[in-house]
Amino acid sequence: MKWYQIAGDWREFTDLVKERWGKLTDADLTTFGGESGQLALLLQKKYGYARDVADREIAAFANEHNE
Repeated sequence: MKWYQIAGDWREFTDLVKERWGKLTDADLTTFGGESGQLALLLQKKYGYARDVADREIAAFANEHNE
């Protein structure tokens, strides 16, 4: 699944995102509406990921939820 598809149905994916990255709160996930760049910044902040690691994690998440 492409990230823009996830962002388009962001409310449906927030629970899955929280399952994957448990440190993220509802408030974290509602402030940006699914923008992958913003999610990468949150992952960097909450998990200490480097940007490339955050981007790979996001891409892996999107691939796992391929329709």
